[in-house]
Amino acid sequence: MSKFPEPPGVEALRQIAAETLELPAGTPLARIYFSAGPYPSHWNRFRHVGPTAARWDHHLPGSSDEPTEQDRAVLYCAPEVDTCAAEVYQATRRIDRIRNAPALAVFALHAPVTLLDLRGAFATRLGTSTAIHSGPRSRARAWARQLYEAYPDVQGFQYGSSMNGHAPAIVLNERAKGAVPKKPQFHRALNDDMLVDVLQQIALRLSYGLR
Repeated sequence: MSKFPEPPGVEALRQIAAETLELPAGTPLARIYFSAGPYPSHWNRFRHVGPTAARWDHHLPGSSDEPTEQDRAVLYCAPEVDTCAAEVYQATRRIDRIRNAPALAVFALHAPVTLLDLRGAFATRLGTSTAIHSGPRSRARAWARQLYEAYPDVQGFQYGSSMNGHAPAIVLNERAKGAVPKKPQFHRALNDDMLVDVLQQIALRLSYGLR
C-alpha cells in the first residue's frame, strides 16, 4: 500500500475522529508574503485565488488549469520565522529580499483557532503518512479539499515543514478570518536593514543563499 495514496473520499474521512489542536488567542504567528508578483498580497490578506502550486490549497479546481477566484481562501504562516523562510524559498534555496517585494509580519491571533493536526499519527489513521508533507503537491491538495469538507469545524491545518526538520507550519482557511487581527505586532519589508542579521542567521542555518 502506498504511504501517500489518493484521499479516500469525504464520507470515509468523516468516520475518523478528528485530531485537533487549539491555538489560543494571543498566539504569535509569523508570515512572509509578497506584495508584488503573480499573487500580490498583504500581511493579513487571505488568498482567494487558487488552487496554485502550494501544497495545502483547498480551492476547487476550475474547468481549466488556471487558478480562479472563489470563496475558499488560505493564509500560510508558522510559529517561527525560520520555518516561513524555509518554506517560502524552498524552490530556490535562496532568500531573495528584493524579488516580488517580500515582507515579514508577526501577528497575535485575535481569537482561538482550531487546527487539524497532521504532524503526528493522525495522518496514519487517515490512511496516509507523513509523506503527505513532502509527496506530490497535487495529491496533497486533493487531501486538503476532502479534509476541509470532512471536518467543517476546523479552521486550518498544522503540518510539518519538510524543509525545516518537520517543524510546525500552518495554513489557515477562510473560517479563521475573524481570528486574524487588523494590526500586526511587527511588519517590515525583507530588504529593511533591521532584518539583515536575522535573515543571515536563518540562511546560514538552512544553508540557503541570501540576496
